[in-house]
Amino acid sequence: MTTAQELEAPEKMHNVPEIDISAYLEGDREGTQRIAEEINRACTEIGFFTIVGHGVDREQIEETYGVAAEFFRLPVEDKLKIKQPDPSISRGYTPMKGESLGGMGSAADLKEMIDMGPVDVPGGEYYERAEAGNHFYQNLWPEKPEHFEEVMKSYYRRMNRLANDLSALFALALDLPETFFYDKLDKNMSALRIICYPEQDEAPEPGQLRGGAHTDYGTLTILMSDQSAGGLQAKHRDGYWVDVVPKPGSYVINIGDIMQQWTNDRWVSTLHRVVNPPLELANTSRRHSVVFFHQPNYDALIETLDTCVTPETPLKYDPVTYGDHWMGKWMATK
Repeated sequence: MTTAQELEAPEKMHNVPEIDISAYLEGDREGTQRIAEEINRACTEIGFFTIVGHGVDREQIEETYGVAAEFFRLPVEDKLKIKQPDPSISRGYTPMKGESLGGMGSAADLKEMIDMGPVDVPGGEYYERAEAGNHFYQNLWPEKPEHFEEVMKSYYRRMNRLANDLSALFALALDLPETFFYDKLDKNMSALRIICYPEQDEAPEPGQLRGGAHTDYGTLTILMSDQSAGGLQAKHRDGYWVDVVPKPGSYVINIGDIMQQWTNDRWVSTLHRVVNPPLELANTSRRHSVVFFHQPNYDALIETLDTCVTPETPLKYDPVTYGDHWMGKWMATK
């Protein structure tokens, strides 16, 4: 028998919201307002949504995926030629079990990856001072595949444009001028990561996942992944896990810790993880993801937005520069 309590319980979310952003890109003001409202709702409830109508060329996406998959099929000794030079430098190749997104004490993630940073660094004092750290460290490009550098640079630039469009929509969703975030992002230290989750020929350790539960550091993340088994899950504010299953051609968007801090917890930077494939598919389920982590300028001072502080929700965070925030989060995964 169904109880009264069960009848009153809200229906569980089975997938994250999908938002068509084409109206904003086409200059439709009424449609843009609708998009902003949908983004606010999604970021308040779960901090995740998918986008369609984003304008990214399908051929560019497929080319990027193809080159990434070709790299990960190389012998390990070839991949290690661009091995990450130091744990504090987010560049180059990290082999299997080289990161634990779940933090200290958690099992190593069952993945390998390459990290890349800004591709159009103009040089000058801002990019070379001590506070810049390694955020503009040179990228490490493999010799194979032949067009790897060219393809990844092009994709990085395209994701940076899309992230700027989303940042404008975020501002509108927070009742701010559309250009509010621009001067905090104009020298950003965003990162592109390509990930391979190989077939699993042996059983994971207890609690070991393809990607441990974590939150992202920055403003927003743009993810494109294939449809292989063993994928992304996001944790709803009510405590249960939601499978994130985007349809082909869409992007998964989630906000990061700094956006939660900027909004005084109005928006939630949600725990998410990459689960293992079912046992019967473990030795055939190879998965690739291409992830763009959009991040502010390293010297951007993150101060809680006035529009997010009320008598009912008083100020929760002290100001912090984004560079200081990033370093603490990054080193915790090593």
